[in-house]
Amino acid sequence: MLGAGLQITFSWAPFSYQIDAITKTGYDYSMEKIVDSPIPRSNKFPQHLFVISAVVFNLAVSGVYLSVKWNDPRLLQIFGLVVALLAIPFAITFVVYLRNRAGKRIIISHIFILGYLGVEILFDFVLRIPFREILWLHVVYILIFYAAAFSMIGVARRINRTAGWLVIGTFLVLIACLIYQFT
Repeated sequence: MLGAGLQITFSWAPFSYQIDAITKTGYDYSMEKIVDSPIPRSNKFPQHLFVISAVVFNLAVSGVYLSVKWNDPRLLQIFGLVVALLAIPFAITFVVYLRNRAGKRIIISHIFILGYLGVEILFDFVLRIPFREILWLHVVYILIFYAAAFSMIGVARRINRTAGWLVIGTFLVLIACLIYQFT
């Protein structure tokens, strides 16, 4: 017979459950879900790759804004290429998180990020259309950009606080460069 208040916790990816044995007369197998699909912590490589890629993304977009302000097409090409090439590490982390059955938020965030990078590559490098001059395309592009940027912040914050603050800090640099571009 189990004593009152005995708790047994077990974990099976991607869920963790706690079984409470509360009653004195028998077993109470009520299962309470404790953790909802955390980011797998067994291998730090995808986490580090994601945070480094998010920081580089924010700094590269900041470089794009500065090169537009300074009217330097060579710098614009370099920073734009860096942003486009970040599709590779984000795709790697997406596949790793997908294989490790990470939470829905992590997967959806990666879809936003890869969606933005796909649109960026399609419009700037494949089609080479001046979509920033077409209002409705530019509005959609901006919405997808901010969905990706906030997704990077969200995933970084789920990895740990330091990573979250690092990505938020570089995002604020990005915003400062955007404001400077239009002053």
